[in-house]
Amino acid sequence: MNYLYYPGCSLTGSAREYDLAIRSVMAAAGATLTEIEDWTCCGASAAAPVSHLLALSLGARNLALAEKMTAEGEILVPCSACYLNLKRAHTALNQHAEDRTRINAALSAVDLSASGRGRVRHLLDVLATDLGSDDLAGHMPRSLAGLVVAPYYGCQCLRPFVEFDDPERPVSMTALIQATGADVFAWEMGARCCGASLVSTRPSVGLKRVTAILRAARGADLIVTVCPMCQMNLDAWQARASRAAGEDLSISVLYLPQLLGLAMGLSKEALGLNLNLAVMEPFLEKIAM
Repeated sequence: MNYLYYPGCSLTGSAREYDLAIRSVMAAAGATLTEIEDWTCCGASAAAPVSHLLALSLGARNLALAEKMTAEGEILVPCSACYLNLKRAHTALNQHAEDRTRINAALSAVDLSASGRGRVRHLLDVLATDLGSDDLAGHMPRSLAGLVVAPYYGCQCLRPFVEFDDPERPVSMTALIQATGADVFAWEMGARCCGASLVSTRPSVGLKRVTAILRAARGADLIVTVCPMCQMNLDAWQARASRAAGEDLSISVLYLPQLLGLAMGLSKEALGLNLNLAVMEPFLEKIAM
């Protein structure tokens, strides 16, 4: 299996462990990632309020670069915000003639054009649908039995594009977690919003969302996610949420590929576990690392 890889900005900085784990796990599973040459920011959440055309064109530029590499390529996107923005650009190119014309007029300034022929895929979709839990289990010599894992999907890999899972009751992580030998924590918070950037812009509002998720995860050994923003909120803001709530809400928070990589026997260095902020001692003792 071959994929064009769009890492996005977060995976080169605050979410570098996500990038390391993805590359290691996909290689161990026999999949090939080819990074899109000269990729740039998708616009994140900042471009859309400035200009609808700018937001679409930033995503479309990366689609155009992917098309130059292979006309019908599958584009693997790990960051949920990047996935959403590239999907929006892809939809505009394929379904809205006026947007397509305006986008390509903008791209002509850098000698590019986009048709939207490729397919934009979220990492979770690729792991659950293409590789699948049965195939991945064959690459997992190590059992993580005894761990209880809370799957956290967040918003943007599920909504508004309903591609591979039910946005209200998602289950695509379930079989992947079970393939490692771990148990899946039963909870209702897996598809609830973490507050996104509200933790920074309106902390009193954002921290309530983070606190509710961390509190609901009691009884699990760790939370796994597939979104850098979700990871940052649940990982980096635990101490502040605990102080605000007047209770200890600490829990290990990993990216899904990090969990899969542990079952594959990959080293903590290959998975970037040293870069996570919230990896608790009880969890490390259970996995004996």
